[in-house]
Amino acid sequence: MKLAQIRGLRGEHGGWKEFLAVNDHKDITPYDLSMVSRDALVAFLTTFKNKEDLQAMQIRANSLLVKKLKQESPENDTHEQMLIRLTMKHQEFSIDYCFRSYSNDWFLSDIGMKPSMVKNSTNMIAVDCEMVLCEDGTEGLVRVGVVDRHLKVILDQFVKPDKRIVDYRTVITGVNAQDIEKATLSVVDIQRELQPYLSNGAILVGHSLNKDMKVLKIDHPKVIDTALVFKFSNARNSRKPSLNDLHKAIFGKEVRKEGVPHNCVHDAEAAMNIALAFIEDPFDTTISPSKEMLEAEKSRLFIHRIPSVPSEKLNFALAGEFLTRKFKLDVKPAKTLGGYYCAVAVFVSSEEAEQAFENVNGYEETDSFGLPQKMFDVKLRSKRNASCYVRKMV
Repeated sequence: MKLAQIRGLRGEHGGWKEFLAVNDHKDITPYDLSMVSRDALVAFLTTFKNKEDLQAMQIRANSLLVKKLKQESPENDTHEQMLIRLTMKHQEFSIDYCFRSYSNDWFLSDIGMKPSMVKNSTNMIAVDCEMVLCEDGTEGLVRVGVVDRHLKVILDQFVKPDKRIVDYRTVITGVNAQDIEKATLSVVDIQRELQPYLSNGAILVGHSLNKDMKVLKIDHPKVIDTALVFKFSNARNSRKPSLNDLHKAIFGKEVRKEGVPHNCVHDAEAAMNIALAFIEDPFDTTISPSKEMLEAEKSRLFIHRIPSVPSEKLNFALAGEFLTRKFKLDVKPAKTLGGYYCAVAVFVSSEEAEQAFENVNGYEETDSFGLPQKMFDVKLRSKRNASCYVRKMV
């Protein structure tokens, strides 16, 4: 309201004074907003139809809602609100959820301008997306899965990006060119599908949800991000748990087996199940990893700062360094076209991983967190050598 007054914004019936006159609110003093009910203020704001005016007010209203949710006393929180608050308390929340949502192709939630009943809704939907790398170095949405709190599938659709795809990341996404050729939906179509849920106050749930919201071009203040809420007791502060590890620690079973492509519906269900487990019976958000998980960490080596070389060539180079081919390579794609990428080499046992690390012919040092690593060379397409690092996970 203050923003509308400062900017002199006018709705269908003019400014605030005219609105009061038209709606027979002569008893309200125009300048003392503290004496006006929230619903009366909302009624005035809904008379605005200019998209730019609405967008400016929605952004401001949503930021105020986030601020309010952070500051409110947690004493009367529902368990859903506790998870929202825990998400917002994470040190990386303000960075992860700072979206450039001013452009016209973004869907900007209007929940901050809705009545209190809608604002306080505990309805939930969980979302997960699969992304590919486009020619301009950005990520493009190619598949989206959405479930409600009863795990009913609301959406499971392929999406056609508006840019040329240069890497389908099929090993991870499970998506190929044939899938996208048959796709007819756009990001805008997905936004339209989700808009009724979000505008009615639904909480958006996911794991590293900010990445999904960025590619969906959706800005919504009520979020539960299980990657920010939960952490493992042995993890570094900046390290977020994987969805697979978190689900296994809580429920004793994986979302997917090692090396199997992601399924966005299954991942959305997994994030919702984790949130529901806490809502039904709150537990410590610092999770103790099982002995099995700790052993699994020891049987992996992390390869990072890998230059732009095919994963097959990397596999060959690693086999030469490790002096064994008995490992599986789980490749994590580069975030930018031609940029560095990383991978995890998974061995049968911690002893084999230890021996492979010892076999790497390189100078041993420690990274910024004190973990042992070695540098080794891999040949590029240009026949030149480039350096990358292999590091222990624990």
